Parts: sequence; C-alpha cells; structure tokens
Amino acid sequence: MPESTSPTPEERAPVVAAIVTIFAMRADRLNVLLVHRSAPPEDDTWALPGGRWDGIETLEAAATRVLGRETGVKNLYLEQLFTTSGLDRAHPSIAVAYFALVEASTVRLRQEEEWRPAWYPVDDLPALAFDNNRVIDQAARRVGAKLEYTNIAYGLLPEQFTLRELHATYEAIMRKPLDRRNFRKRMLSSGIIEATSDTRREGAHRPATLYRFVSREPVFL
Repeated sequence: MPESTSPTPEERAPVVAAIVTIFAMRADRLNVLLVHRSAPPEDDTWALPGGRWDGIETLEAAATRVLGRETGVKNLYLEQLFTTSGLDRAHPSIAVAYFALVEASTVRLRQEEEWRPAWYPVDDLPALAFDNNRVIDQAARRVGAKLEYTNIAYGLLPEQFTLRELHATYEAIMRKPLDRRNFRKRMLSSGIIEATSDTRREGAHRPATLYRFVSREPVFL
C-alpha cells in the first residue's frame, strides 16, 4: 500500500510575510522600489521587497527591518495597507502589506546582484510577481486619498522645497493635472507648510522661495 502523500499540518500552514511598497519622487515621477527575485518561486521576476514573519518580532518591526535593509533609512512614514491571502498562488500564504514614503536623495540602495533593487516609475511598471501590481496600485490610491486630509507628502520631500516641487509631487501621486494657482492658494491656506527665508534659483528664472512642512509628523487637516 503506497504511503500517504497528504501534506503535514506544518506544510499546510500558510507562510506569513510582510511586504512593503516604498515610494519616492524621482524626476517629478512617483517611483516604487522593486527587487529582482533570485530564487523560486517567481525567480527572475520583479517584486516588492519583503520577508517572512518569524512570529517573534511584530509585523511592523518586520516591515521596518525591510525598509532599513533596502533603503538604509530609518524613521520613514510607514503605514499598514491591508492583509490578504492568495498573492502566492503556489503556496498557502498571508501577506501583510505596508507602504512607506521616502525622500529619494536619502536612500542608499543595496549594491548586490542577487535580489538587486531598482526604482521603477509607478506609471510604467512591468508585470510583477505575486500580483504586486495590484498592491502598488492600491498603495498609490491610499496615498492619493490621504493627501486630501493629511500632510503625509512630507515623507517624499526634503526639509526645504519649492512650491513647484510640491505641486509636481501632488500631481504624480494623484495622477492628474492640478491648477497651479488654485494649488498654491490651497497649500498656503492649509497651514501645513510655511515659507522660509531661503531661496533657490531654478534655471533662468528668479530665485524661488523655499518652503517647509510645519510638522514632519502626520497631521490631519
């Protein structure tokens, strides 16, 4: 009589993983950090960075560890997006998805060929492993919605920035053109940014006033 090939309880238990959608602004476009997978499943494809949860650290700590590993930056804006099953169709799995916002110039990507990281524009992504295109789209929509009532754009911008840079950031996230005059009026009346005494020359134009966020902690409008 052949031996049973039924999976053991341990084999049936789903893998729990934390995955992180890391956004940054690069050349006025919203980018997401991807890693090139070097091992099965879905080897030789691009995917969001993540890792298995060991059941000891908290899930947020696991996501924070992924952020540090991939970007070299700590104390970023990090928020849980959703929990879902079925992203890995080959094995039982549960994914706890987060998104993070990072200022691009502070990032130091890992210089490794295996599991190498790279930035990709959100509006020009390849087909990704584990249905990650859907995860990124949902994360971008969440960030866009939160721009309406929070100051979280601070996570994508340097300490000081021009109104043009802020405008480009909002347009890239919301995926639509925004009237410059109305945008300026709205931002200045919102109370979340303030002018500094510094300026920056951009091209042949007169020096532009630099602004900063009043708080670089989450604030609700």
